[in-house]
Amino acid sequence: MRRSDRREFLRQALHGLVGSAAFGSVFGKLFLAQNAVAGQRTLLGTDYRALVCIFLEGGNDAFNTVLPRDPATHAQYAQTRSFLAVPLGSVVPINPISGPLNGGTWGLHLDLSGVAELFEQGRAAIVANVGPLVRPTNKQLYNQRGHPLPPQLFSHSDQTVVWQTPRADTRTRLGWGGRLADIFHATNPNQVLSMNVSLAGENVFQAGEVVLPYFVSPDGVERISAIATSQPNCGPANDWRRRRCLTFRALLDLPHAHVFERAYADLTRRAMATSEQVLAALEAFPRNDPAYRPFWERASLPWNPDNLATLPSLSAQLLMIVRLIRARSMLGMVRQLFYARLGGFDTHGDQLNQHPPLLSQFSQAVRAFQEVLDNLGLAQLVTTFTASEFGRTLTVNSSGTDHGWGGHHFVFGGAVRGRRIYGRMPSLVAQNNPDDAGWGQIIPTLSVDQYAATLAKWFGLSDADRDLMFPNLIHMSGPILAIPGPDLGFLNPP
Repeated sequence: MRRSDRREFLRQALHGLVGSAAFGSVFGKLFLAQNAVAGQRTLLGTDYRALVCIFLEGGNDAFNTVLPRDPATHAQYAQTRSFLAVPLGSVVPINPISGPLNGGTWGLHLDLSGVAELFEQGRAAIVANVGPLVRPTNKQLYNQRGHPLPPQLFSHSDQTVVWQTPRADTRTRLGWGGRLADIFHATNPNQVLSMNVSLAGENVFQAGEVVLPYFVSPDGVERISAIATSQPNCGPANDWRRRRCLTFRALLDLPHAHVFERAYADLTRRAMATSEQVLAALEAFPRNDPAYRPFWERASLPWNPDNLATLPSLSAQLLMIVRLIRARSMLGMVRQLFYARLGGFDTHGDQLNQHPPLLSQFSQAVRAFQEVLDNLGLAQLVTTFTASEFGRTLTVNSSGTDHGWGGHHFVFGGAVRGRRIYGRMPSLVAQNNPDDAGWGQIIPTLSVDQYAATLAKWFGLSDADRDLMFPNLIHMSGPILAIPGPDLGFLNPP
């Protein structure tokens, strides 16, 4: 078999596992830590940078997240939102250096006080009305037969994929984070450990042609501990796992005649070695380090690092991410992409009770994460951003909201040109709304491609590679968009 054929087989085998039950198993997670082929670019210099994606699963209601504060606009919003409207007195004020293009006075939901603090400190920005676009779209074009639109709009599964891919008119399950890793993997001295690390399992964002995510749980690295493979000589003689461990190693060490068997054994050994490497690096930065206390304090919990279950889910994920960032030198990492997830945002019903606690957990977690990064001198090296498959409808149903389109998003970090709102806020009126596609779904005025390309540029992506990765960016121009062009401007130049 030719070398190129073998590499193609390994790549296809790895991608096949992504959609299989094996992907959820311990062995599948270890196996997918490996990359069949090295990356394509090597960045000059050794400056570390990391992107952290927080996916708000289910579709966050952006219109109860970023709220109008001027009385006239709030009255429009309250009339449209009916019983879901957040009272004006419960809106946390923010004071942007630069507001949205169409003006107005804005604030955040009461349960986003931590995010409001970051915004006022210049560590956070709001990107208004972002969503998947194939071409710039307004209401007239949306209703025009033949105008290119993202496939299966308003569908959870389809729009989750579209949001995480580098173009809105593809069904290929390759993410723009995965493509970044394909390009820059060779920059990292460690060519075994994936530069993409997921704290929330499978995702399209981190899936590349040749690079796949390495899975870590908030509790740590998963190992094949049932056979004690990490112990010298498979552990002591009285260990009940020793015999199966010796058998497992003997199987790996057999003189495999078939090329696929040899490749499988080699990848398994490397996966086991990788898990031990990551474990050793994490042990150098244990979670009982007082530097991590803000994760408990911001959640109003007593500091209890021995019981991670006391932490809210997103805080636990971000705690593991900051530990891995601190271990970057031991792990041989210069560029990394992380993925975390907070679910529960599909608020068709009982939204008044379901949505605020989710916003509170998100706010507490990102405020603590940024505080820890600041205290450790890492804030300039890490940019955190939100994503969600869609916003909710501006209009309401019996007790919640339905699947929408455009929504507002947050970007956090020391490199962010913060205390600004980028883009244009949509109309909040119920009747004859020029931004409403028809059922309360607000048409985006910034594309996900623009949002992602701005983040990728900070990460190190060149203009030439950007145009190849995001082919629809060439169409993102003209007056329909709030900000035309490939760079939305919310990050300082790399």
